[in-house]
Amino acid sequence: MNTAKRPSPEKICSAKPTRRDLLRVAAAGMVAAPWTVPASALGKDGRVAASERIVLGGIGLGGRGTAVLGWMLVEADVQFVAICDARKLRREAIKKLVDGKYGNSDCRMYPEIREFLAQRTDIDAVLIATGDRWHAMASILAMRAGKDVYCEKPSCMTIAEGQAVVETARRYGRVYQSGTQGLSMASRVFGIEMARSGRLGKLHTAYAQIAPWDSAMLRHDWLPAEPQPPKEEVDWDAWLGPCPWRPYNAAYVAGRWRGHYDFHTGCIGEWGAHTIVQVQAGIGAPHTSAVEYQYVDNPYGDGMVTHFANGVKMILARERDDWGSYSGQRFDGSEGWIANSGDGNDYSRASSPALLAEFKKVVADYMARTQCPMNHARNFFDCVKSRRLTVANPEVMYRAMSTVHAANICMWLKRSLKFDPVKAEFNDPDANRLRSRAMREPWVA
Repeated sequence: MNTAKRPSPEKICSAKPTRRDLLRVAAAGMVAAPWTVPASALGKDGRVAASERIVLGGIGLGGRGTAVLGWMLVEADVQFVAICDARKLRREAIKKLVDGKYGNSDCRMYPEIREFLAQRTDIDAVLIATGDRWHAMASILAMRAGKDVYCEKPSCMTIAEGQAVVETARRYGRVYQSGTQGLSMASRVFGIEMARSGRLGKLHTAYAQIAPWDSAMLRHDWLPAEPQPPKEEVDWDAWLGPCPWRPYNAAYVAGRWRGHYDFHTGCIGEWGAHTIVQVQAGIGAPHTSAVEYQYVDNPYGDGMVTHFANGVKMILARERDDWGSYSGQRFDGSEGWIANSGDGNDYSRASSPALLAEFKKVVADYMARTQCPMNHARNFFDCVKSRRLTVANPEVMYRAMSTVHAANICMWLKRSLKFDPVKAEFNDPDANRLRSRAMREPWVA
């Protein structure tokens, strides 16, 4: 991609050059000009010129990451070149997919993130879709290495991690998008805009769906130890990353890390990372978090009432009849209510059919006002080029995830809490201790 579109040096905080910086400069100086330039590189034969392409890499692409990569590979100005994954099977699967897409064998594979980021100075942006435990740390390392970041949700494991992502993006002038794609789905945007614009009257209540299959009460035990595979097959130390050490068990790698405290954000984080950010956008609170959390005596947080400083209350719920599909949101105002779920207009419900009549106009007006497409990946790539804020930028991510984490802490301590979003502090010393977690060397932010 054309480096002229990078932020100017004065917009990035000055810092003493690191060994990685010196290696990057040295590597750049050793690249020789080719004797011939293919037509595709010049933008002929209908292809985007190489200077205008975004060079993309991937970190930890399993099932979800493969799906997101599929959305990205269709973008004509994006070229995927390398996959980093602690698992050999996943590295090889992504290489096969990418090489098949491009009709070559150019996709490179890397087992370890530090080596990957240090060597691939040509990469502009990375897609991160590891397990939850790695999201914030991988984002921070990538942004420090000069990469823009699209990171799957939930984008941080703690309030402190969210703060660190915000600060890193600011310090290094990086573009960041959290994978909360509901902010770029027409059905969700329609509901958000109906609430935000006052079409429902004065808002008083909103509902955010939490995953109906998980619990908020996470496990603290370990799965039984099993023989550890060769490092080339699964780099167990790298797979664990910043989490506390524990013996290898194949079930973790196969996805059974969910439900464990060190790896997961529970049912509230699983879907709340989507729905809470959507609700906060609709009630005019994308840059703050809920200030009160009322404990509910069940394992899920189902029915928890949270309060925002603007007077709107948000209720967490596993199921509602007006959610026709998954990951629902609902807004209630003095003039009516609207509920949205799934990924299409078919899953919109309202107190009056008249509230659904202007779906296309409301979405079109939003797109004109914000210049944001109904395509989350495209919004990210557009912002990589323009250096504008993404729709799910670091601050929006951090504030919604602070609400997620505060709700979890309320459940774990089994008592109601108050939270100051400005200071990022609770009115409870035990709750304040849970704002961060110890991180295992060398995976420390």
